[in-house]
Parts: sequence; C-alpha cells; structure tokens
Amino acid sequence: MDEPAFITADPREEIARLEDRIERLAARIESCRKFIVASRLAMTLGGILLVAMILQLILFDPLVMSASIVAVLGGIVLSGSNRSTAQEAEAQMAQAEAARAALIGRIDLQVVGGRDTLH
Repeated sequence: MDEPAFITADPREEIARLEDRIERLAARIESCRKFIVASRLAMTLGGILLVAMILQLILFDPLVMSASIVAVLGGIVLSGSNRSTAQEAEAQMAQAEAARAALIGRIDLQVVGGRDTLH
C-alpha cells in the first residue's frame, strides 16, 4: 500500500511547502473576491442604466442600452465564475491546512529555554 507523499517526506519541508500553497490559495481567494465586487458593481450600474432608459430619465441610446445589457450579463457570468473558483480554492486550502496540522502533530516539538510558562 502506498503512503501519501507528506508522510514519507521531511515534515518540516512539507509544512513549508503547504504553507506556501496556503498563501497562494489565500491570494487567489482574495483576487476572486475583488472580481466578484467588480462584477456586482457592473451589474448594478448596467441595471440602473436600463431602468433609467425604461423610465425615460435618460434619452434612449442603442449604444448605452447595449453596454448596460452587456454589463448586467457579463457581471452575472464573472460573478458566478469567480464564486465557484473561490469555493474550490477554499476547499483546497482547508485540505492543505488539515495536512499541515497533521504534519505539525507528528513533529516532536520541544520547549526551548527550559521554562514551562510564558510569563
């Protein structure tokens, strides 16, 4: 039976590798959140423009109408795509954190300095 890679490797090196992966996943999640906010803004502005044209608060312009429809539909697509990417990254991050915690649990940690308390 094959052992998982993190069991056979040096735990400290594997922990460092997992921490690097967790940092990259956190950056990806943050990037996705920024895109989700931008897509919501695009949907909102596109919707406001459409409603303003329907209520004749602004003059009808085919270019503005097309741009507002594109903003609404593009915002929906961008939001959904980034939301699913963020969820996948969060799941991968949880797995990496669990693997890191398991590796830390395997290391024989010792108290440095001989004191049992921190005060």
